[in-house]
Amino acid sequence: MDPVIVVGAGPVGLSLSLALAGHGVPSVLLDEGPGKDEPRPARSVVLHSDTAAMAHRLGCTTLRDEGAPYAAWRTMKRRQESRRITFEEHPAPLHLPQHALVRGLRAAAAAHPLVQLVTGAKLDSFEQDDHGVTARTRGAESSWWRGSHLVGCDGARSTVRKLLGIRFPGRTAVERHAVAALRAELPWPGEALLHRNPPSGPEEITARPLPDGVWRLDWLLPARGELVTPDTLVTLIRDTLALWCGGTTPPYDLIDTGVHTLHHRLALRWRDGRAFLVGDAAHLLGAVGTQGVEEGLRDAENLAWKLALAWHQGASEALLDSYEGERRTAVAARLRAADQAVPVLRGGGGLRTLLPGTGRSAETLLTDGHLGRGPLGAQPVYAPPVAVREVPTATEPGGPVANVPVTAPDGATVPLRDLLGRGRLLVLLVAPGTGVWDRRHWQSAGVMPRLAAAVSALPVPADLLVADAYPGAPAHTVLLVRPDGHLSATFAGVRPAELYAAADAVRAGAPAGSPATPAPVID
Repeated sequence: MDPVIVVGAGPVGLSLSLALAGHGVPSVLLDEGPGKDEPRPARSVVLHSDTAAMAHRLGCTTLRDEGAPYAAWRTMKRRQESRRITFEEHPAPLHLPQHALVRGLRAAAAAHPLVQLVTGAKLDSFEQDDHGVTARTRGAESSWWRGSHLVGCDGARSTVRKLLGIRFPGRTAVERHAVAALRAELPWPGEALLHRNPPSGPEEITARPLPDGVWRLDWLLPARGELVTPDTLVTLIRDTLALWCGGTTPPYDLIDTGVHTLHHRLALRWRDGRAFLVGDAAHLLGAVGTQGVEEGLRDAENLAWKLALAWHQGASEALLDSYEGERRTAVAARLRAADQAVPVLRGGGGLRTLLPGTGRSAETLLTDGHLGRGPLGAQPVYAPPVAVREVPTATEPGGPVANVPVTAPDGATVPLRDLLGRGRLLVLLVAPGTGVWDRRHWQSAGVMPRLAAAVSALPVPADLLVADAYPGAPAHTVLLVRPDGHLSATFAGVRPAELYAAADAVRAGAPAGSPATPAPVID
């Protein structure tokens, strides 16, 4: 079968190609640029636990050396610290320059035999038919490409979106920030800071650490105001550093600057036949702590396993449609929460007026957005395709699974999330005490033989895993997990027919024209 054509080699396009490769699907990655990104430390991204784990699985080696996990998160209001959060129980957000993320993903893509990276290739046109997509690119010379599907990861001005005639409505200039990357000694090494309503200057300042004593500083500006001149920016830097360092500006080395204007937009459709939109081509967000790149990575992970199933086995139209249904709904909820919060956080009415039932202060709401919590930042929960929840656990159906240690098919004990992204369902049995037994013994003990037979008969390839414990789950609970790490169903013990039905619901049924396969009967 023809490879998937991915248009755009930014962090999202690279991640999608690598995610497809992890599922055994080849791709042609079209990059209209020369294949190198200019280093811009002032343009950085924040990855939370799920997206950082995804980038690690994809082979991005720059996370460790060029990323900085927050040691803590501080919130200040006027001159007083109001809150300090540490990360003993939850992974700290990881902050790194976007060019470092891209470089690490690009190196992984260049080394992978299933990713064909083509530079200097600008999409000119494409056509769809019943069996695939034909695309034409312009560069040093015109080229034609044939693919099973085409995915536009080509940013806010997406050529793919324009060729499909998909509208991209939304709001312009929701927020505007002056940004600087500088090396300096601040009073809280390695800790991020949100400073609201300082005694003078912008109403909000954020400081995020990077390795080697470098910081990214953001100053919230009026959405539409005067241009920020170099002199204005230097004044902001000096005044801010003096405010934080006892009234005297410490020595600093200015590395990079910029002004970022944030827009909120949402494409009306994310799928048109065999063509899909992902990342900034489908949505723009970023105000009040939300992360556009991170949502693009979640798009890529959601779409990759569905395209892989279509590529290897054939997939129902309902499964391919579910990419838009799940991801557009999740991003729309994030945009709606941000649009409701902006008037409140920027001096509007009371929180309860626009966000009824939240009971959150403005500082808490903003902090949650930055830390990947609450309505502005929490990982998405998708409406599960099958309403099976025989056993309540700490994870609701459709939510991201807890990253518990599990015993893999080869006998190794690894974090659960390390086994995602391989195009296979995961069936997890909670069996306390198995960790102290040799795998040869517990594989043939108790319910394991019957469960293994049920797993081998599923309509989608699946791996059987065992965990000593899972939050909220009693012994002998069986969890069905999608290839992207979202929980689909829980069962009290081994139920082959129900497990088969749940797995069939995850793939949204057999492809059109395929004969129906009844659930096996396992004694």
